[in-house]
Amino acid sequence: MNILCIGDIYGKTGRDAIEKHLPILKEKYKPDWIIANGENITAGNGLSQKHLNFLKKCGVDIVTTGNHILARTDWVEVVKDKDVLRPNNLVPESSPGKGIAVFSKNGTDNIAVMNLTGRIFMEPCRCPFAEFDKLYPLVPEQTPLVVDFHAEATSEKQAFFWHVNSRAALAYGTHTHVQTSDDLILPEGNTACITDIGMTGAVEGIIGVDKSTVISRFRTGFSEKFICAKGQTKIEGVFVRLNNLNKPEVIEKFRFIG
Repeated sequence: MNILCIGDIYGKTGRDAIEKHLPILKEKYKPDWIIANGENITAGNGLSQKHLNFLKKCGVDIVTTGNHILARTDWVEVVKDKDVLRPNNLVPESSPGKGIAVFSKNGTDNIAVMNLTGRIFMEPCRCPFAEFDKLYPLVPEQTPLVVDFHAEATSEKQAFFWHVNSRAALAYGTHTHVQTSDDLILPEGNTACITDIGMTGAVEGIIGVDKSTVISRFRTGFSEKFICAKGQTKIEGVFVRLNNLNKPEVIEKFRFIG
């Protein structure tokens, strides 16, 4: 099974990058499943129904999110879509949407995907380690599990990866928008992981945002509303191939700029 995971898509420039680069990725990796983090795709803050439809039209199968999914008033309706996940531990269990689901194509090639958020330097939420332990029994036997762990602190992410080792086939970090170089397959359990898969958006921005706005904020302590950076685009993420036992045998991060 070939799985392609796309880093946080930021605003219009990120959408342009998807249109431009995703066909190249499909041709190179021949993915069975495409998972993308879409929490910043609408004006850099949230996911609209219009842009959810855009992702599906481009070939994205599953859309994960993060803390910014709550930024728009229409989030309640968007997360009801069967192909969208929101962090399971961020909102009350009675909230709309879901943080784990099993997906199927043609009745075969099933995959389970879980979406959780971290606690360090993030909004209050339930413990992601305990939340994983609670949700893991819902994963059917012989079904590979992918986890999007939306978190800030690298130490929390790496601790989480070791916690889920041998249970998740793939666990990766999102949220920081900066791709890390620590992609590996953990020993004694065979879980593929990477601290952050990166961002899809502007090359010459600051984590997707217009750079002059961010610089001003650091210099003055306040800023105008964040706006999406323009210009040259990039798409970042990770590719993982599972063997017939649903164990990872290849993990490869990618970055296409153009």
